[in-house]
Amino acid sequence: MAVKNGSVLLEEEKMEAPADTIWFSQYRQLAHYFSLLCFLLTIITLLLTLCLVQLVLVSRAQSSLQESKVRDLTEKLETLNQSYQLLFSQYPALSRYCPVTNSTSGERECRPCLEGWTLQGDKCFLFSQDRADWISSQYHCMSLGGAVATVRTEEEQEFLWKTTQSLSHGDSYWLGMRGGSEGWKWSDGSPVEKGPQFWQRGPDTTSDSRELCGRLTPGDGYKRTWFTSRCSNHLRSICERRRASLQ
Repeated sequence: MAVKNGSVLLEEEKMEAPADTIWFSQYRQLAHYFSLLCFLLTIITLLLTLCLVQLVLVSRAQSSLQESKVRDLTEKLETLNQSYQLLFSQYPALSRYCPVTNSTSGERECRPCLEGWTLQGDKCFLFSQDRADWISSQYHCMSLGGAVATVRTEEEQEFLWKTTQSLSHGDSYWLGMRGGSEGWKWSDGSPVEKGPQFWQRGPDTTSDSRELCGRLTPGDGYKRTWFTSRCSNHLRSICERRRASLQ
């Protein structure tokens, strides 16, 4: 019986041995998968770290580049500002066209016409309220860098008519034309008859008109506002000068 029991024990041990082997095999597989998972996590962590480092390096490079650009622009701006200030110090007349509009920042606003002058086309006009004879008016306009106004286009004539009508309430203004032995001419010597004319009544060309000058008296319409008047009369005047340009 004892022998029989011993054989039974041997048989039971043989039956238990495969179960341990299966468990050990499964453990090894789990350990293998766990190691593989750890390896993959390590690789992913390294890749993420590399990406982060690359982003930091790119960000620093871009920041350094932007700082360099800002520094260059600041230096250029300072250079331009110095040149700007030097320009106005060497040519004070520029301040008349570019007056300071902000005393705190020193900001200027440049205009094509001097203060008090009105822009029309490529000309600036000044409507004087003082009265003087024609030659004195011409000298006055010349002292301002211009001349008594000439009318070259219908647009100019309409503009002068509208402006004088609103300013003078019927008062007359000298124009830059004068009679002479060779006919009526503008201040620059060009003949009046070569351009558009807006006479109320045309000047007498048969008699000597050297003492006659042209005036503009605003009426109901701009097409008939020119009159002749003795140059010694005292009237208001219209000065003109070319608009300022950066070209």
